[in-house]
Amino acid sequence: MVDLGMKPVDALKAGTSADADLLGLSDKLGSLEPGKLADVVAVPGDPIQNIRQTEHVFFVMKEGTIYRNDRAAQTH
Repeated sequence: MVDLGMKPVDALKAGTSADADLLGLSDKLGSLEPGKLADVVAVPGDPIQNIRQTEHVFFVMKEGTIYRNDRAAQTH
């Protein structure tokens, strides 16, 4: 989406809070807030400054379980 002109922050929202709103799930997910599911994707640096950081996922936390990507951690 960024390659087609969308701002990085808007592309990130499109895959998180905007999708949650569209699916009627914004009360449970789409943003990090108390009472919501804390599904997190950790990347190096600031993806708003460099959206390509989203290509280097260190880990995903899904429903409290961490899934690590040790290969990404070794390259950064």
